[in-house]
Amino acid sequence: MRGRQPAPLTLKTYQMTVTFQTNALDISYNGWENYETWNVALWINNTEGLYNLARQCGDYQTFCDCMGSDAVTGDGVSYTDPKVNAIQINSDVFDF
Repeated sequence: MRGRQPAPLTLKTYQMTVTFQTNALDISYNGWENYETWNVALWINNTEGLYNLARQCGDYQTFCDCMGSDAVTGDGVSYTDPKVNAIQINSDVFDF
């Protein structure tokens, strides 16, 4: 007597996104004041050359002067965009 062959297994994958918000009134962007500030911080912290330049410059204004007024992140955000919160960048990125 032959046994029945089991049905082939089908695996389903699901994508899940989790966002943690520590304060229900927090309207910031991933803990940063806005997208522009977050994006600039992301690129400086995660690009070795930019990170090393930031360490040499010591503060965000000097970093922007070294980069030039036309410099943008890999996502197209200008380092000199007026929306970038330089105080937050200085305290969180340039705190070596």
